[in-house]
Order: sequence, then structure tokens, then C-alpha cells
Amino acid sequence: MTVSTSAQPIVQGKDLNKSFGRVIGLNNCQFELFPGEVLAVVGDNGAGKSTLIKCISGAHEVDSGKIFVNDQEVSFKSTHDARTHGVETVYQTLAVAPALDISENLYLGREVRKKGILGKVFRSLDKKHMREVSTKSLSDLGVLTVQSITQTVETLSGGQRQAVAVARAGTFGSQVVILDEPTAALGVNESARVLQLIKDLRERGMSIILISHNMPQVFDVADRIHIQRLGRRAAVVTPQSHTMNDVVAIMTGAMTVPEEEQQLGPVR
Repeated sequence: MTVSTSAQPIVQGKDLNKSFGRVIGLNNCQFELFPGEVLAVVGDNGAGKSTLIKCISGAHEVDSGKIFVNDQEVSFKSTHDARTHGVETVYQTLAVAPALDISENLYLGREVRKKGILGKVFRSLDKKHMREVSTKSLSDLGVLTVQSITQTVETLSGGQRQAVAVARAGTFGSQVVILDEPTAALGVNESARVLQLIKDLRERGMSIILISHNMPQVFDVADRIHIQRLGRRAAVVTPQSHTMNDVVAIMTGAMTVPEEEQQLGPVR
């Protein structure tokens, strides 16, 4: 395990509140993600985990409370704001463009133009550079199992599309990658590849937030498990300290964990 022993969170949320009319999404919620760890966020439907993640990723603005990245208070008004601070999100829908090739998808919204007059005046794209970087990124992640970097994404399997989306998040100097149900639509073999990809990203020192309903997968890859209930953080445990049944019991309110027994700091 390569989790940092640093006690300073890379992302922290303090007393986060978010309401949608009379519906309370977050109620004084606390959150910490530490460098180089996989933090699973779990909870029943309506527990506020999606709201929490959307606030951290910039999709929602918090009504009150503070968010810190690298000990610096930030105010995310959009997902672009979050990306500029190194927080990338891979949504369950992947947000890939099926008709574009792999390199074009990795650079979607970040296209590189050619130098000189071709780029400035004629706005020509430097496809050679983008393909070279894309090939290296996929190779570094160990997922270059495609026939060609120029393949359109619509010709890829579900697992390969997920790998492209994750590689896009990890290519541009991201510090944090948020994965929203990354294996929900995948078979057993492709799910195993994605889980291995998560472990590889952690080995590279990246911090990962994993939202998942799949408890066996959570217990396979997570260093810590943030359990959300009724808009609050109910507990933070580890796969070593608690069982899957314990986590479900905490989610439903059948079990509580004293704060002194929780894993609120990084796993050492």
C-alpha cells in the first residue's frame, strides 16, 4: 500500500451544506481525501453522496461550508474550475464522443493547434502530437490493447471506453480523479481490468474517489470507505476494520461507529 503518511488532505470539505428547495442534499457534511489513496464513497439512495461529489467536482456550488484543495480554499462554480485545480471526473455516462478517435477523445476540449500560421490563422490541429501523447498515456496505464490510436471510440468495448475516459482524466496533470460507478455497465473481466487500472493510478500517486454500489469491488480497491447517510458523513472505516455487513448496517442506521474508532486520517 502506497498511501501517504501525510496528515494533510489533498481535498477537504468542512461543514458542507446544499439544499434543493426543501430537499436537503448535504447537512454539515465533512470530507477528507488524502494523497495517494483510493477513497470509496458509499451510501443508500438519497444519502447525499452524489450531491457531495458534484460539489467537489464543481457541478454544484455549495450553499455554505468550505472546500480546500492542497490546503487552499477554493470556490468551484463549474467543472472547469475544478479541473484547473487538478480535480477530474469520469462520469458513469463516460462523456466520450463515439464518432471521434481515441486521441481526439483524450484531447476533447483541450485540442492542441499546430504552431505558427497554420494553428493561429487556419486553426489546424496538431494531430500527430496528440496521437503521440495519447499513445504514451495509454501505454503508461497499461491499457494500450486497442488496434490503433486512430480507432473511433464506438468500435471499442465498454472496458476500453472506460480506460479511455480514465486516461483522459489522468493525462493532464490531475491530482484527483473522481470515478462515478466505473464498472456499472461492465462484465466480470472488463470490471477486473478497470479495478486494476484504479490500483495502477494509485501506484502512480494519484488520489481517487470511487463512487460505487458494488461492495466486493469497494473492499477490493479502497483504502478507506466514506459512508454517507442523511446528507452527512456517518463514518469512515477501512476494509480491515469493518466487514461489508458492517458498512451496510452503518448506511441504514442500524450501526454507529464512535469517532475514535473511525479512520479519519490516512491509512499508514
